[in-house]
Amino acid sequence: MRTRSCDPRSRTFGGISETPLDRVFVTNRLPMIHGRAAFLYALAMVGVLSACQEKTGALTAEQRSRLESEGIVRRADDLTFRYTHDAGRRDAGWEDRRASIIVTKQSVIIHKNAKLGLELTPRTRRFVQVRRDGSRVRISAGGGASAESWSFVPPDDPAGWADDIRTVAKGAATNPK
Repeated sequence: MRTRSCDPRSRTFGGISETPLDRVFVTNRLPMIHGRAAFLYALAMVGVLSACQEKTGALTAEQRSRLESEGIVRRADDLTFRYTHDAGRRDAGWEDRRASIIVTKQSVIIHKNAKLGLELTPRTRRFVQVRRDGSRVRISAGGGASAESWSFVPPDDPAGWADDIRTVAKGAATNPK
């Protein structure tokens, strides 16, 4: 309720004072969305939020045919990987990345669509170590300034994932260079 007041103790703005009840009851001046409009708004928000979840499992035709010819053992798409670089150094850092992983009998590929993050093959010359920490599998590759680590929580059977990745890493280590 607004009234004209000449009282010096009241809060006035242009001669109109605001009572404490005005501040309590007139707080939201935005229009409310009701019925069908509210449903359509909620549906649009769900659509926008689900579109933000980028898919990471797409490969080029050449990559797909190569991996299928090697025999895919395990595959998981759209996982969150913890990527660590320069571990143990002053400029070390990490970030969470969305990516997919494919394990074949001869290679391990961590990729985001056609872009490769890590590839282990029999031709790999880097130091590779695979560890399992509870439900998390960690793949460490390289050493010194080129050291990097990719860790993830597989969708099922962490011990099996670690063993299959280890098999590929051992094949790379025993390959004559």
